[in-house]
Amino acid sequence: MIIKGHEVEPKILDGYSCRKVLSNGGELMLVELSFKKDGVGALHSHSDHEQVSYIAKGSFEATVGAETMIVQAGDSFYAAKNVPHGLKALEDSVILDVFTPVRKDFL
Repeated sequence: MIIKGHEVEPKILDGYSCRKVLSNGGELMLVELSFKKDGVGALHSHSDHEQVSYIAKGSFEATVGAETMIVQAGDSFYAAKNVPHGLKALEDSVILDVFTPVRKDFL
């Protein structure tokens, strides 16, 4: 399966962020989230999903478990099941999230 990212219609989440499901199949899902400056991904956790995130553009203040730090383009983090994580965009930014298993609530 090949997905052309520019052809995927973004889902507007709020006035600061939108999401594109770029690919999914088997037990994996790739999601692109775009945030305007000051956009927030509220602190939360997943009981059924593991998540790896890669900062593609910009920078965020990110919290994973008890750790909070500034992450920028080229950085990544891992959030295991049940580990609280969240972020705030420090500028217009893009993050790529990989989930396993697939987040059916995003489809």
